[in-house]
Amino acid sequence: MNLMRYLVLLLVFVFAMASCKKQAERADATGWHLNDPQWGGYEKINYEGQTEGPNLVLIEGGTFTMGLTEQDVVYEWNNIPRRVTVSSFYMDETEVSNHSYRHYLHWLKNAYVSYPEVYKNALPDTLVWREELAYNEPYVETYLRHPSYDEYPVVGVSWKQASDYAAWRGDRVNEMLLIEKGILNPNPDQKDSDVFTSKTYLAGQYTGNVRKNYPDLVTGGERPIRFEDGILLPEYRLPTEAEWEYAALGLIGKQAVSKDELITDRRIYPWDGSTARYKRRDQHQGKIMANFKKSGGDYMGMAGRLNDAAAIPAPVRSYLPNDYGLYHMAGNVSEWVQDVYRDLSSTTLRDAENHDLNPFRGNKYRELIQDENGNPIEKDSLGRLQYKFVEDTTLIGRENYRKGDVINYKDGDDEFVIYGYGKSSLVNNNSRVIKGGSWADRLYWLSPGSRRFKDEAKASRTIGFRCAMVRVGGPTGNEDAQGQNFGKIKKTERRYK
Repeated sequence: MNLMRYLVLLLVFVFAMASCKKQAERADATGWHLNDPQWGGYEKINYEGQTEGPNLVLIEGGTFTMGLTEQDVVYEWNNIPRRVTVSSFYMDETEVSNHSYRHYLHWLKNAYVSYPEVYKNALPDTLVWREELAYNEPYVETYLRHPSYDEYPVVGVSWKQASDYAAWRGDRVNEMLLIEKGILNPNPDQKDSDVFTSKTYLAGQYTGNVRKNYPDLVTGGERPIRFEDGILLPEYRLPTEAEWEYAALGLIGKQAVSKDELITDRRIYPWDGSTARYKRRDQHQGKIMANFKKSGGDYMGMAGRLNDAAAIPAPVRSYLPNDYGLYHMAGNVSEWVQDVYRDLSSTTLRDAENHDLNPFRGNKYRELIQDENGNPIEKDSLGRLQYKFVEDTTLIGRENYRKGDVINYKDGDDEFVIYGYGKSSLVNNNSRVIKGGSWADRLYWLSPGSRRFKDEAKASRTIGFRCAMVRVGGPTGNEDAQGQNFGKIKKTERRYK
């Protein structure tokens, strides 16, 4: 009798749970059943949050004072301090290494067999090592390709090449995610226009070697992954200047000073203090914290007591990371960022209040080229969807922006400066910001607020790059429906004290 009563109670519990589950699968606004073929098959997934891409670290956003924290010894007045907020994002733990970039070159060479110029255009300029009065010829031959330098940052890469690498990397990461989910089989033989890109896959223009698609609740058959499934990651890209500077300062390590949203001390460098030597009383005390030029002719110290132990760039995971866990946010190599350079940065004094959230200069808006039915036209010969720049005439009636190309926003307006390229200035729309000091720079340039520029098509032996990615969803990590964090920011030992 007790057994019978137990079974009855168990059945009641099961039916109650099933009823609750059914209630939970109703649309909030209409009460219609979700994920049910009999009610139209509209799907609402139980999303667990954005996957952390390879080598990325979550940078929890916030407000900070962007601009110089060091004395402006060169009197350029090109980064006047102002208060801004940066949204949470992901950033590479390290600079992109030689072996990672060679993997990119290997893929291009094997995939675009009919277009060898794609591979050739991606090759770093190894001749940047040459100097008229120095013997650097061995680096021309060895730095990029010899295994001794595998873990060293790639250099000789232009802004354009770095941006292309970031786009390629995002496609390879998403392709791997689909393979790991059992959606696609590995397809290393993809060629020319039949290569995987995230956007052609989502647009239905890439099929690939399918292992198993998702069940389609509308038709009863199968379907490929959609953007709404939340499996594919946003694109890899170069960080904006504001993102790079915010991440470099690592002010999350200053929160121990004050818990009431008051940061009482600004940092000159990605660590505390006004010198580049480790201060904490342990085995690291007195050691150099970055790879830079100490003084004229001193790149790495004296034999038997080397200070930074690197006459040229050092491995990407050398020295101590900052409070976000990022390596070499000062020294080693300077880094490309997305922004187009202007003397007063992306925020002018008069319009500061309009650019205090995610400031950026460089927007040149694009849109998909579509057919008469509103679908993307056929992909190009390299397997990419085709875009065009937004024309001003299509923006009539818009209030938030009225030009498709706003790189020159406010240039020459009213009292604002006019850039006479080649006459009174070297600044134009191809001038891109570089951040951080390099192995060949003095300590002044290691301050995250310092900034310089270079033509986007040119390269240098002192400039490398790292990638970033937007954070979608909650700013502190993956959140459930009630807003409670169940995926916290990666904890990193705070070593720069």
